[in-house]
Amino acid sequence: MLDFRINTFLTVCEYMNFTKASEVLCITQPAVSQHIKYLEKSYDTKFFEYEGKKIRLTKSGKIFYETATTMKHDEQYLKEKITEEKLGVTSLKFGATLTIGEFILPQKLSDYLNRNNNMKMTMISANTEELLHKLEHGEIDFALVEGYFTKSEYDFVVYSSENYICVSGKDYSFKKQPHVLEDLLQETLIVREKGSGTRDIFEKNLERQNLTLNDFSKVIEIGNINAIKHLVKNNNGITSLYEVAVKDELENGTLKKIEIEDLQKTHDFYFIWRKNSAFKSLYQKLVEEF
Repeated sequence: MLDFRINTFLTVCEYMNFTKASEVLCITQPAVSQHIKYLEKSYDTKFFEYEGKKIRLTKSGKIFYETATTMKHDEQYLKEKITEEKLGVTSLKFGATLTIGEFILPQKLSDYLNRNNNMKMTMISANTEELLHKLEHGEIDFALVEGYFTKSEYDFVVYSSENYICVSGKDYSFKKQPHVLEDLLQETLIVREKGSGTRDIFEKNLERQNLTLNDFSKVIEIGNINAIKHLVKNNNGITSLYEVAVKDELENGTLKKIEIEDLQKTHDFYFIWRKNSAFKSLYQKLVEEF
């Protein structure tokens, strides 16, 4: 069982304010201070330091926070598994980015559920940034993501490597015949919302050429893959995304691939979970089954 003082520590970290933490926990501020002092004495270190009137985590505090967050999630996960064992059911609660959730997982999930009849499953589809937040706060147990994340903060395995391409409508007329990213700047670019892995990767490609989205003549932001594909098919602009998301459209000729020499051709999808989780072996087994 997780020490109640660790929960106090995590609440202080959430608000970076002792008074707010005491209000949320319905205890006095001196009690919050005592809990933190007890933990600091136990580990012979300081978890917080002042920067003016504001507090922030020390290096030791950051290490303790990462470990304590994983411990809290593991305890919650353990309780759920014990309850499920009593009821004779099992469940999965995870997240997947839009490309993975819509174009990679459906058949794999169907096969998995056919092999596991008593399985209850909850899959949340969101962009990489949102899924990392949910993983951080214990709202999901693991995630399949396509975007960038701080690898030192998570345990992970490469789930797959996918082709990353630029596409246009079959009859799209370019202002300039494109060969490199800079040749696309006069076109209308249609991109996903901020926080999307698909967008992050394109922006990283631009950065390597000293370019940004602001260099394009016009940028349209859409948070839905099918909507983006519809606009591109109707020649409202061009886009960059994973080939798996437009496989059918490329085959039936409604979209066409734009060959860009300085565009990163492949990118890895990752299966990630909280670092140093006690359930690491379970997550690794799930990777194989998915």
